[in-house]
Amino acid sequence: MIILVAALVTALVMAMLFLLLYAARRPQMQTRQHLERMIAEAEAERSAARQQKRRSAAAETGVVSDYHYMREQSFKERIIRPLMKGMENWLMRFAPRELRTMMENMLLHLGMQEQWSVNRLAAGWVLWVVVGGIFALLFISAFSPLLLPQQIAIFILGLILGALVPFMLLQSAIRRRKAAIRRQLPEFLDFLCVSVQAGLSFDGAVTKIVNRMKGPLMDEFRRMLRDMGLGMDRQRTLNQLAKRCDVEEIYLFTASVIQAEHLGTSMSRTLKMQADNMRDRHRQTVRALALKAPVKIIFPMILFIFPSIFVMVVFPAALTLLKSLNR
Repeated sequence: MIILVAALVTALVMAMLFLLLYAARRPQMQTRQHLERMIAEAEAERSAARQQKRRSAAAETGVVSDYHYMREQSFKERIIRPLMKGMENWLMRFAPRELRTMMENMLLHLGMQEQWSVNRLAAGWVLWVVVGGIFALLFISAFSPLLLPQQIAIFILGLILGALVPFMLLQSAIRRRKAAIRRQLPEFLDFLCVSVQAGLSFDGAVTKIVNRMKGPLMDEFRRMLRDMGLGMDRQRTLNQLAKRCDVEEIYLFTASVIQAEHLGTSMSRTLKMQADNMRDRHRQTVRALALKAPVKIIFPMILFIFPSIFVMVVFPAALTLLKSLNR
């Protein structure tokens, strides 16, 4: 009962904090809603103009009508994708406005901003909240003699768990991706340093390495090269690379490369220093993980190893003691 009361109080405090945050952000949200409404109206007008132009061109040149065009598309394009789009737009009405910015940052750090959309992710969050509420109702129905405050507390707890589980999964995926980037960075810097010392430019060396390696770090450098091919300068692409990775080592690497480019120092010497520095940091990280291993192994030893040792050592002595007492 104490746990349920504490959960109810926690839910009420979180609701009050959310209301205060909503009241503080309401003017900004109204301005953003107005801008989004204006953008949506402009896009609707442009799409209507394009559709009208397409129909007029089809009427003039004898192109196949929209009906035949729709029939040529697959079942996924005609039925499934519009249905999913409409469901995402409907579920987005129930998601908070501030959730969009938070999920945009998560998708940016996850490296999936081109594969996933914020609307789909927000719709999935709403579905998780609904699933949490359904499981809470099933739990309440299974234990029907509960009191009304207990039922309300369980339902609120189910909603909170349903709202927190997607963020926990996303944060776990982001942590794994950052760990993979940290592991791959020293090797990448070694190859980059050797390639630049061999006579290649920075962009050419990155292109050669990206074409021969795989991983999240290679995906980010591949996107950096694509942005540079579209006309962005190197400083901006490197800053965006560090922002997408959100790893301290990447920030240090990009800052050193930008500084070497501005000051006109040797790029090969800068990359050599960065490679040695990243190797030392990686070595220190591995050493710190090794020092944490004895502490982490205590719980498996207590749960699995100590009982078997006690059985092997104490059980024969206990049998001998029982035999001696029976005599």
